[in-house]
Amino acid sequence: MIFTATPDGFLDLGDGRRVRCALGRSGVTPAADKREGDGYSPAGVWPIRKVLYRPDKGPPPQTELPMAAIAKADGWCDAPGDPAYNRPVTLPYPASAERMWRDEDDVYDVVVVLGHNDDPVEDAMGSCIFLHLRKPGYLPTEGCVAVAPEDMAAFLAAAKPGDAVEIRL
Repeated sequence: MIFTATPDGFLDLGDGRRVRCALGRSGVTPAADKREGDGYSPAGVWPIRKVLYRPDKGPPPQTELPMAAIAKADGWCDAPGDPAYNRPVTLPYPASAERMWRDEDDVYDVVVVLGHNDDPVEDAMGSCIFLHLRKPGYLPTEGCVAVAPEDMAAFLAAAKPGDAVEIRL
């Protein structure tokens, strides 16, 4: 199944239900035009790789997707030119990396890793493209797709290995 996020701020859960979502602060751009730090969500169909979750915030999500618990030292490299660009890293890391264990907000309590720019990784073409929990008020993301916790639970219950998320222009 392909779950579709549209530029008007909705995610199709595949059962006829559309839920509100937040996209990149700059909007949506063709994947070929995506650049690190530009604030765009990349248009395209992105395979679901795995689900990451904070084990201290509750039980693992209910899903058939592969899962892993986030640890306090988990990061995701977002430094163009670094050999680990767009890959998980252990913090502290010598180059720039997104901290996965966040205390300032709950947006990474549950994260669906999307297969954008990961097979193969192309330098500076965008990293850390996730489906994650939204900030209050559906504030724009840095390039991800973000949904409410209850909508993430519905998404995870419906998603199966081999599914994907499409971000439409």
